Amino acid sequence: MSKPQDDAALLAAQLLARRWLPRNHPLVRRALIDTELWTALGERLAAVGLRVVDNVYADHISVAMLRPAEVAVFGETGLAANNNLDLPRDGVALLVVLWSLIVLPKRQRQVARADAAEPGQGEMFATDKPLPLAASVAPTLSYRSLLADFGNQLGKKMRLDANLKLLERNGFITRRGEDIAEGPLLDLLLDYDTLAPRILDGALADVLARSTDPLAAPALARLRQPEEASEDAAELDHGLAVQDELDATPALPSAAAASEEQQEAQNKEDQA
Repeated sequence: MSKPQDDAALLAAQLLARRWLPRNHPLVRRALIDTELWTALGERLAAVGLRVVDNVYADHISVAMLRPAEVAVFGETGLAANNNLDLPRDGVALLVVLWSLIVLPKRQRQVARADAAEPGQGEMFATDKPLPLAASVAPTLSYRSLLADFGNQLGKKMRLDANLKLLERNGFITRRGEDIAEGPLLDLLLDYDTLAPRILDGALADVLARSTDPLAAPALARLRQPEEASEDAAELDHGLAVQDELDATPALPSAAAASEEQQEAQNKEDQA
């Protein structure tokens, strides 16, 4: 007679079988508030070289390899590759573009505790509002806008369609007719703290600025406003500092004043 599995083992088995589980799954909800169950889950997965991937801004949890297991499984060559999902280079580029157009605006709304369905709601009790679900604030992208804005850079329509299918198969996106939405792994497997500054402060920000998507484009423009404001403030501070230095510099005598002083000295010499 087989021994019944405990909750940690059942949750680990479901994560391995399905690759991700929603945060509202009964066992996941328990694990998120039960420290013992969460610790037991981590220990079960660590025993086979895995770890839980959790992000409060995402609606799912998943599993990933621990660093020592990555070295053993993929080797140094595999770790040096830009991905281990056999995504082509233009597929990785598409993934970064989609992440930027979906996750960056979504995270901005979540951090601000803003509900996308009620943009005009007062902020008197904003600090008490729960973190909005990713599905309620993540923008959906128009396939036609994506193709028009980035198709030439991402391999034209045929390559774009093939890579979109790959990303959907791997759980990064979901398709809703002509719309592209966030998938379970998009905000889990890409590190926001590492990727966001490189995009917003790098050359890719100028590329993304050409987006004409009705939802993503305005959100990206708002994201860049603080950066542009800080640059303007830095220029203003520099100008004020220069002005302060000029004001603090002793005034040099004018040519007319110097001439008068010389004439007065000459008169005194003549009188003497």
